[in-house]
Amino acid sequence: MTKIGIVGASGYSGSELLRFLVNHQGGLKIELATSETYAGQRVAHVLPHLRGFVDIEFEPLNIGTLKNRVDVVVLAVPHKVAMTYTPQILAQGLRIVDFSADYRLDDAQTYTEWYHVEHTSSDQMQHAVYGLPERYREKIREAQLVANPGCYPTSSILATIPLLNNRLIELDSIIIDSKSGISGAGPKPKDTTHYPNRESNLVAYNIGKHRHTPEIEQELSAVADEKVTLTFTPHLVPMTRGILTTVYARLKKPLDTETLLETYSAFYSNEPFIRVLDKDIYPETKAVLGSNYCDIGLEVDVRTQRVVAMAALDNLGKGAAGAALQNLNLMFGYNETDGLKSPGLMP
Repeated sequence: MTKIGIVGASGYSGSELLRFLVNHQGGLKIELATSETYAGQRVAHVLPHLRGFVDIEFEPLNIGTLKNRVDVVVLAVPHKVAMTYTPQILAQGLRIVDFSADYRLDDAQTYTEWYHVEHTSSDQMQHAVYGLPERYREKIREAQLVANPGCYPTSSILATIPLLNNRLIELDSIIIDSKSGISGAGPKPKDTTHYPNRESNLVAYNIGKHRHTPEIEQELSAVADEKVTLTFTPHLVPMTRGILTTVYARLKKPLDTETLLETYSAFYSNEPFIRVLDKDIYPETKAVLGSNYCDIGLEVDVRTQRVVAMAALDNLGKGAAGAALQNLNLMFGYNETDGLKSPGLMP
């Protein structure tokens, strides 16, 4: 039995992890769910979809008692907050899966440049493992600290790495366009996510300065084995959840769609949550809604010799909580797909 404590369990990602965990057939047990806002209230009262599944109360966080209660802590808290908790938790011998961006980057200076705050536990950055199983499965198994990837980076990286792995594209030609549902901004109300402002409205934001850019560049550079600099533009679309990412890049030599699809299918042949779609079938967000799957499709624009690679995932599933459970399964020796083998919700 592995006892899990989720810090920040009432937020969108934390509550989604609770939902995935109730279907886990192995030995993962929800021991602790913290919430400063809802401390003392029953989880099922705050999150009614978990009624009959999770029978505990939200508690305030008491870091000093964690070692007596849990084996692993999931930090479902914002950046800047996670790095204030992590050293104390690791010092107790506990393992961590962190949803925030605090340990995704390799370099503290890069973190400061993009997040505009000094990193207070930069020594831990070098020991963290980037939590993308498709790249770092074996390292995740042994890790004490796993940095769960961002939702935009997950879709962007998965759509692009087969091209880089096979040296098929010009590195200076990569353009990534992503569109996300508004749940990625979290449950706290703000003008940008207020329903009247979002309904029937599509808008780009943080052009050229989105904080996920260095994360994407870091991981793609590791695949390419040289520096990758790209253009990343995110958009908010009037839906609750889901991401559709489109990657554009110039091919080094003429290729057709069928050949590239064979390349992708071979690359992901052993990945349980990557579905490479047939020719002329393109990813759609509803097909992965509520799941841990990432659907990938592509097309070669023969006229321009550019590849258009697309990935769809649920930003709260494979983009957050689903990935966390996949990592937890690896870390504690459970079947990697346990609790996660459910299809998307259509229509």
